[in-house]
Amino acid sequence: MKSLALLFVVVICGLGGLGQKLKPNRRSSGEEINFRTKTKDVCTMSMSGDEEMKLRIECQSQGMSYWCEFTGKPSVCRAFLNNPKIYWNQIAMELRKLPHACESTQVLKITMCQKAHPEALMKQVAAGMELEDLANQDKSVQKTSTSMSEAGISSLKKIGKPPILPLIKTAQHGQGSEVETEAMKLAREHCWESLHGFCSYIIGFFRG
Repeated sequence: MKSLALLFVVVICGLGGLGQKLKPNRRSSGEEINFRTKTKDVCTMSMSGDEEMKLRIECQSQGMSYWCEFTGKPSVCRAFLNNPKIYWNQIAMELRKLPHACESTQVLKITMCQKAHPEALMKQVAAGMELEDLANQDKSVQKTSTSMSEAGISSLKKIGKPPILPLIKTAQHGQGSEVETEAMKLAREHCWESLHGFCSYIIGFFRG
């Protein structure tokens, strides 16, 4: 009986150790790996998730930046469970061989889990890019538009409104004509016909 009980304890301990050995290592989640592609693009690879992992790659290239995301269940691969860091490092090594980390990488395949179930593979689900020159061009257009507006206002200030003096002179001339007409009317009413011009001048002088 004692030997049977001892054998039972040994079996239980062995199964417990096996369960711990097969338990997924979660320490890779939230970590980052930096690498450079074949064309010297500077990239950062970050991992997150639990059973279903998400891998995000962000890169800076000449005149542009780009990114892509992958999802999969590498936890169904026993080799990943044993050492997930080696798994992600192998992915980074494969990406280093490419000129562009997000092109021609719809599925990330590595030797470590090549015989695992297909759902273990990391598959690309999203990608994007941004041209830095285009962003700078938009800022340049806005700056040029503002400069042109300021230049237009400055030009209007230089041109100004039509001269005021001629308008004043015109108004004075019109007012003088009214005074002369009224003076001639009074001259005709109060002066002899031969003195209309003289009387009109005198009346206009004093009224002007």
